[in-house]
Amino acid sequence: MNKLPQVLTIAGSDSGGGAGIQADLKTFQMRRVFGTSVLTAVTAQNTQGVFDIHPIPVKSIAAQIDAVAQDFELAAVKLGMLGSREVIDCVADKLRYYQFNRIIVDPVMIAKGGAALLAPDAITALLRQLLPLTDILTPNLPEAEALTGIHITDHRTAKRAAKALQKMGANAVIIKGGHLQGEMSTDWVFHPEFELTLSTSRYDTPHTHGTGCTFSACITAELEKGKTVQQAVSIAKKFVNAAICNSLNIGKGQGPTNHWAYQDES
Repeated sequence: MNKLPQVLTIAGSDSGGGAGIQADLKTFQMRRVFGTSVLTAVTAQNTQGVFDIHPIPVKSIAAQIDAVAQDFELAAVKLGMLGSREVIDCVADKLRYYQFNRIIVDPVMIAKGGAALLAPDAITALLRQLLPLTDILTPNLPEAEALTGIHITDHRTAKRAAKALQKMGANAVIIKGGHLQGEMSTDWVFHPEFELTLSTSRYDTPHTHGTGCTFSACITAELEKGKTVQQAVSIAKKFVNAAICNSLNIGKGQGPTNHWAYQDES
């Protein structure tokens, strides 16, 4: 059998190409792993907003997971936009059945333009069904606040929120602090065995669409290649920083990042 690293993303499609399945597969390709995909929804969106969301039937989602899981050697799985309680229940059942080694969850709840991407009743299902299966949870600051009810302003409050999410079942939590103000953009990593703070200079650009998807997809790829959590997260931070700093400047709104900007060969 070919031992080429093979990974899976379960997420929504972004017709604008900057986030979701498209961003995940671009990231997988750039990080030299083979990416498979399961679509949970088809969205009509571009850099200016989300104009329509068409959920994929749960039966089809289950069939997609079965198809790839039964043929490819998938140890690492990244979850993105799931959308509804029914989809979360389905995905959680499949994750338990196939017992993937690494599950990275990006709790996609709100699009860059403000559109809701996770139904209210699905939040409870995410907390109860998915967190106990999660190896790494990667919420941005608003998502972490919505999941915990804790207002996050600094490392101390980020740690409180992370500990709350860990008590609900997540093994490691990475809270992305890009929504905070200041010269630096800081992410906090809370793992049962260590804590890590990663900061980069803040770059003044509106073109940050898909950064969360890209970050978690990069972590997934690096873990599958045998990197430690510390190494995977550090590479992902550098990857996203390069993607933001080397803007493509396309689209009339909040444009996509540059997935081929980071040139590390590892």
